[in-house]
Amino acid sequence: MSAAVIETEERKALRAAVAALGTRYGREYLTKVVRGGGHPEELWAEAAKLGYLGVNLPEEYGGGGGGIAELSIVLEELGAAGSPLLMMVVSPAICGTVIARFGTEEQKRQWLPGLADGTKTMAFGITEPDAGSNSHRITTTARRDGDGWILTGRKVFISGVDIADATLIVGRTEDARTGKLKPCLFIVPRDTEGFQRHVIDMEIQAAEKQFELVLDDVRLPADALVGDEDAGLLQLFAGLNPERIMTAAFAIGMGRYALARAIAYAKDRSVWKAPIGAHQAIAHPLAQAHIELELARLMMQKAAHLYDQGDDFGAGEAANIAKYAAGEACVKAVDQAVHTLGGNGLTREYGLGSLVTAARVTRIAPVSREMILNFVSHQTLGLPKSY
Repeated sequence: MSAAVIETEERKALRAAVAALGTRYGREYLTKVVRGGGHPEELWAEAAKLGYLGVNLPEEYGGGGGGIAELSIVLEELGAAGSPLLMMVVSPAICGTVIARFGTEEQKRQWLPGLADGTKTMAFGITEPDAGSNSHRITTTARRDGDGWILTGRKVFISGVDIADATLIVGRTEDARTGKLKPCLFIVPRDTEGFQRHVIDMEIQAAEKQFELVLDDVRLPADALVGDEDAGLLQLFAGLNPERIMTAAFAIGMGRYALARAIAYAKDRSVWKAPIGAHQAIAHPLAQAHIELELARLMMQKAAHLYDQGDDFGAGEAANIAKYAAGEACVKAVDQAVHTLGGNGLTREYGLGSLVTAARVTRIAPVSREMILNFVSHQTLGLPKSY
């Protein structure tokens, strides 16, 4: 799949370099890691050493000085090679971005160099059992305790907490003027007293485990609060928009990987005289899948551009649309790839069967396609809410 013409030569070079790294590891490496119950530490470390993990973070803190546009290229190309790093969505994209934009100087110096060079990772905790990702219904609360804070609540489906040095928790504090609760972000170190984690038994096989978190009167110092207590949704969506863009990159990379395997198979596999790829019933669905992945990528690039230019409002719409389009394109590409291979598509040899379940995640997380349709219908089209 050719790079989009809107990319600079520098970004094209980044894409080619990351693709080469991903190819050296590939799907077999990641599959072996998952089956062994481990984490892709070697790939993570090499990507960090080459400057890819922190490409979006400020140079003065050890990053590459780029933006989400560059970071999304890294994740997409690793995914296209069959070895995506899911924690890139969380650690440098969400947490790194929020701290870089809103953190204190001390927080930046404490966290950003490690997030950039891969020696530190951070998880992100927003989803709750009864609220999902609806920030208006989050029940995890933070109340002042002298000079510090006390956090109480629960989170679910939080990725990579076991390997993260800390988790950026979304809680709610009371506005002294209105009495209403507003979202705030807190850094909770992994070994903080009262901060408990429990593995969720998932059907999907992935290197990154999912956790339920319990915050039982977790006491935090004053400097655990990231940014301004009154910034509320501004700071929250500063992390959620990159999350959606990076999820789109993850989905597009997965779709490209599946499509490439199907194309190679269709060129080689012969049942009658010609390869099966010569038949339109095989060729046209693969061409459609390619088209939809390309369209999703263009929207992802638009979203990343708007975000990196500081247009948070425009980026919000584009990021949601990109995530929706990429999830749909990914599911279709994986489904068509498996269908092209027939029975072989479900064997371990070809590495596509496990993607059937994984592709569905791109429709569900971090926000469902239905909630994106709600966002577009309300925010873009101006239609009334039903809730």
